[in-house]
Amino acid sequence: MKLYVGNLPYRVRDEDLRKTFAPYGEVIDAVVIMERDSGRSKGFGFVEMNDSDAKAAIEALNDKDMDGRPLRVNEARPRR
Repeated sequence: MKLYVGNLPYRVRDEDLRKTFAPYGEVIDAVVIMERDSGRSKGFGFVEMNDSDAKAAIEALNDKDMDGRPLRVNEARPRR
């Protein structure tokens, strides 16, 4: 399952995201979306995990504080 992770602190990078989700199961992929021109974080990313681990991560991390910002974690929706 692919998860959307929003409201990330701008200093967070791929490895930080992976470490945050690792206690809830195997992280298949973790990517923070960056601006093409400046290389700065856009404040959101995606994490891929198996379904049961992803559900546990959503329950544990949605609204959890990370550097003063409440994370938004939910199932990613396909682009339109």
